[in-house]
Amino acid sequence: MPLIQTSLTWVTYAVCLAILALVAAIFVYTYQKPGERTIVVTLVAVFTVFSLLATLLLLPVDIALTSSTTDRKLGAKKEWATPNAVDDIVYQLKIVYYALYSLDAVLCLLVVPFTYFWYEERDEVAADDGTQTMAGRLWGAFKYTIAFMLLCVILFLVGFFIPVAKKARDDHKDLDFFKDLLTQNHGERALTFSIGILITIGTVLYCLYTAPGLALLPLALIKTAPRISAPQLHATTASQLAQNRERQRQLELRNEGRESGLEGRDRRELESLVREERTLVRRERLASEREGTGRNFFVRVGMKLEALFRPITLLAGLFLLLISITVFASMLITMIDKLKNSVCGISCGYLLAHTRIFQPLNYILTLTSRIFPIDYILFLLLTLLFFASSVVGIATIGIRFLWITLFSIRPGKTTPNAMLMATVLLTLMALALNYSLAMVAAPQYATFGSQTFCDRPSHHPDQQPNCTEHLSRIRACSERAENPVAIMVCTPSVGSTFLNRIMVNFPFLGVFNFFAQFAFLGIFLIVFVVMLFRVPQLDEAAEDDDDREAEEEGLLASTGRRFGATWQDLTGQAKGVKRAQEYGAMGRGGEAADRGTADHGEEAPVGSTEGGAGRDSNW
Repeated sequence: MPLIQTSLTWVTYAVCLAILALVAAIFVYTYQKPGERTIVVTLVAVFTVFSLLATLLLLPVDIALTSSTTDRKLGAKKEWATPNAVDDIVYQLKIVYYALYSLDAVLCLLVVPFTYFWYEERDEVAADDGTQTMAGRLWGAFKYTIAFMLLCVILFLVGFFIPVAKKARDDHKDLDFFKDLLTQNHGERALTFSIGILITIGTVLYCLYTAPGLALLPLALIKTAPRISAPQLHATTASQLAQNRERQRQLELRNEGRESGLEGRDRRELESLVREERTLVRRERLASEREGTGRNFFVRVGMKLEALFRPITLLAGLFLLLISITVFASMLITMIDKLKNSVCGISCGYLLAHTRIFQPLNYILTLTSRIFPIDYILFLLLTLLFFASSVVGIATIGIRFLWITLFSIRPGKTTPNAMLMATVLLTLMALALNYSLAMVAAPQYATFGSQTFCDRPSHHPDQQPNCTEHLSRIRACSERAENPVAIMVCTPSVGSTFLNRIMVNFPFLGVFNFFAQFAFLGIFLIVFVVMLFRVPQLDEAAEDDDDREAEEEGLLASTGRRFGATWQDLTGQAKGVKRAQEYGAMGRGGEAADRGTADHGEEAPVGSTEGGAGRDSNW
């Protein structure tokens, strides 16, 4: 029976890993810029995202395996759960945890930076000339990666020699829970310190990106289902185009017969209107395509189905909003509980495994952990919610240094170097999320799961008391338990022990990460309140940039148009080319448009006053 239960738990984790690999691949493929994909960058990004998600989703497996050693109804260890059997389970989990944490650190500090520099070293001209070889490119990337290798060595050496804090142990000598957390092994201390530093860095990013994303994600689904309807965009654009051409006609009529031609001010305004007209023409054509004009039957049906299922998007947004509020309330309750009831306070980073105040998220996960894999499914969905929130935060804010935007992360527009930078940020945020989920969102669930013990005196040191006739004496496992039986029966999860060990051995990290959760909640609340009263607006400039790029990529990469271009080359006839008069040029405005197109190849955003457009240039 224990072998079957353990095997099923690991099989569930394996199935989850397959789902996570699919999620990682979809994420990278969706955000990468199609024309700039490289197989090396794609593989590294997918594997890094997969590794960080696998680390997060190991915790429910850990809880299921450690909780399976205890009979919850009787508060006693099961017959097969001998000390050796329990130690074997803990040892297996410890190997997997250390392997995944080490893998995340290596990917974040070495592999991804090396891949980033390797991509930046690319020089197509030099490669074509034969002056840049693969060996030279690898050496150039390695030289820049040496700094990150030195950083890893410094982190390891500092963690190896830094003394651990003993105040928590000295103040609570009667609690074996704290004695087990203080590490004496120097190698393990170096690893915990290095991961603790990465968690602390990730916590800063977690507050700046995940908190806004958690507030934006549900509200974005509720308030901005389509950015703008195709019929409305087509009608608005047609109206702006007619006004633009009418204004051009007025300018030419006003200066008709003038020997010197247009005045300087009118000439600049006309040039601006001509550039604006070209943008409007493109927008009108693409709006017609979005309406399904000229598309086949199946494409039009797909557009109608997308509009039909928009209410489901609204319901999904409302559901995620409810979950986000529940998570916010649960984290706030835990923070208050830790401040009031932590056994060691600031000396151990406000450690608290057994909550004293009712907390909804912790209660739901602890309750469902009695029936595996219900809690695993809920934890998976919760993890994906935070991961999606982190992605939304990065996509909304961008990768910045202070107020300077370094990279933009957008679906289908993300360059390879931006994708690698985003994976590093996501890895750091995932480490911080691991701390937040285990220590703040659901501390009781993450530490002991559904484990209980019989709070009665034991007649012999190695004998468990019997609570068959005293069910009221069965207690939930807690780090505060003074009965020696609790140490014998309760087995804390390996993941929570690792995180608690970081916070107890290095309390300055624990204090920083603890109070940073208040910053997370504050940022979430500010963004949430602002978004409640802020009306989403269409960014027409971004729309035009996307449309222009989509059109260019379509002209260059569309399979159907490639075949059409080949046929036109063979026949020597161009088909489907529209003339300027087909766009409904009015009077002499059409001539002005043709002349402007020939003379001014650049375009201006709609409503631009570039070039000294006068008081009538904004419509």
